[in-house]
Amino acid sequence: MKHLSRRQFVSRAAAAALLAPALSFAADTPRKIKLGLVGCGGRGKWIAKLFRQHGGYDIHAVADYFPEVADDAGNELGTDKARRFSGLSGYEKVIKSGVEAVALETPPFFIPQHATAAAAAGLHVYMAKPVAVDVPGCLAIEALARKKQCIFVDYQMPTDPFNQGVVQRIHEGGLGKIAYMTTFGYTQGFADPPKTDTIADRLQRLTWINDVALGCDFIGNFDIHAIDAALWVAGARPVSAMGASRVCRDNPHGDSRDICQVVFEFADGLLLNHSGQGLKNNTDGALTCRIYGPTAYAQIDYWGRAFLRGGSKHYGGGAVKNLYEDGAKRNIASFYDAVTKNDFSNTIVRRSVDGCLTCILGREAAARRAKLTMDELLQENKKLEVSLKGLKA
Repeated sequence: MKHLSRRQFVSRAAAAALLAPALSFAADTPRKIKLGLVGCGGRGKWIAKLFRQHGGYDIHAVADYFPEVADDAGNELGTDKARRFSGLSGYEKVIKSGVEAVALETPPFFIPQHATAAAAAGLHVYMAKPVAVDVPGCLAIEALARKKQCIFVDYQMPTDPFNQGVVQRIHEGGLGKIAYMTTFGYTQGFADPPKTDTIADRLQRLTWINDVALGCDFIGNFDIHAIDAALWVAGARPVSAMGASRVCRDNPHGDSRDICQVVFEFADGLLLNHSGQGLKNNTDGALTCRIYGPTAYAQIDYWGRAFLRGGSKHYGGGAVKNLYEDGAKRNIASFYDAVTKNDFSNTIVRRSVDGCLTCILGREAAARRAKLTMDELLQENKKLEVSLKGLKA
């Protein structure tokens, strides 16, 4: 595992278990998809370059809250100045600009609103994870899967061939009856500066991850990769969770908990023990899922090795390499194929919503230091609010 902070994890570059297409991007694509980019910060601009590199996309319009960020991205991506938008309503102008699809790379608080508006306009939607910060947002994304458009969520771990090989063997009975799983989400955290009169400063440089309502907490924004992998294995979401969490970083200003320990239980009794942290304490970065059976165990990973040891399906696997970029490339290619082939099955949406709900369940159970069931969480249907006072429309 590499020693990476969450910021390094992003700057190093600057899902239903779909079989990954070849990494080589299309040299001769049947047509170009006019794509709009909403959110032009570090990852947004970086992934837009991968869309352009694919060969099947034209970055037709861009939007960011900050006009200088939108202009910078537009300059690098070759987007006409007339189609560079800013402010809170910039996404609406992208939707009306003549695009066929949008890529959403904003803080997750905004994703349900932006995705719903894009889908209502008949556009295909490619979005970052997590897809929401609360239950109403998750349910809004879930509803989009039933539309006759491609709705895609950018998870990278399920695209890796070695991870796929492990999960395939598990599903074939390679571990026998799964006893329990463990997941780890360890990162080095990032700056959490004092708040100002508006949230404008929280909308850039990943500062928003420090705020639960903007970023879905550490468990929902970072650890979710490993938790998604566990749901990929289990084929279901948990029915309850219990745990504890706390804020340990120096001089915090946001309310995100940077330490959490959560035990999830599934309907069949399967247990998932999750450990997460986001502190600058030199801990090696980890996004790992380990699965244990009676006589064998397996691992799927973001940076380390994927394997299944022992049992009837022993598999040496291999090292998971360059997944941040290669996984995004595979997903961009899959999105292109789905759009151009009118494949609107949207199978990735169900697990993406379940993964987000699982993280919200864990976040709430740990914050309350109490057992909480998924049914109770859904019945509460609590919507998180963010003050947009003072921001530019």
